[in-house]
Amino acid sequence: MRRALEYARDLELPVMIHAEDLSLSAGGAMNEGPIATRLGLAGVPAAAEVAMVQRDILLAEMTGAHLHVAHVSAAGSVRAIREARARGVRVTAEATPHHFTLTDQAVAGVPPASPPTQPAGEPYDTHAKMSPPLRGEGDRQAVIAALNDGAIDAIATDHAPHGALDKQVEFAHALNGVIGLETSFSLALAAVRAGELSLGRAVERLTSGPARCFGLPYGTLGPASPADVIVIDAEREWKVDPQRFYSKSRNSPFAGWTLRGKVVKTFVAGKLVHEEGK
Repeated sequence: MRRALEYARDLELPVMIHAEDLSLSAGGAMNEGPIATRLGLAGVPAAAEVAMVQRDILLAEMTGAHLHVAHVSAAGSVRAIREARARGVRVTAEATPHHFTLTDQAVAGVPPASPPTQPAGEPYDTHAKMSPPLRGEGDRQAVIAALNDGAIDAIATDHAPHGALDKQVEFAHALNGVIGLETSFSLALAAVRAGELSLGRAVERLTSGPARCFGLPYGTLGPASPADVIVIDAEREWKVDPQRFYSKSRNSPFAGWTLRGKVVKTFVAGKLVHEEGK
């Protein structure tokens, strides 16, 4: 990892990490804690993520390289990133809608406390199995706080499609990952409506924030910028039905949820590439 960071530094490239100490996470199926104990599932401690984030931050600090931490899920990781940035370490980070919306209660079929209109799920729902796993409420709140104060720069979908046969198995044997592309904006807007995230922050974390992490000329509506634009209907209410997704995969933990706000048109380089319902 040190060598990778050194080479990337000389090429002025960021190194993106999936932070996981495999010696700590081996055999785990969900977040280690009371829910895992009650369900009889082997747990993955938050330290499996935090330890690797801290290690790689130290290496980035030593080498002067740019480290990017993908799908931050743990409060300890947020703390390490915030402290590193205060020291001037070149570290950026992203979080996913499922990690700032859900907790490990979703594995037990318990809906989140906010928003209140969501249905209860089934226990051992493999659509709630991902890596890193859904954490506790304290971790979720830490991720939201970091999105607000800038310790986390971007919202990423972490879109991981799997077929039904990969998920319709025992929880411990199901593949990790959920699809998030078609629900990401609506879930970010749900956090705004819940008073957890400002609208300006949500938009910035979905657009210019990710572009800035990787030095890309996208994410703004400035003069001469690439004409990549989405048109949204912020008040449109819709029910999440994975069977109606444009994706070929259906592995969403948000099936049956009622959300408000939807992307209705997408332009890439000025060309209409998506229109809702067509």
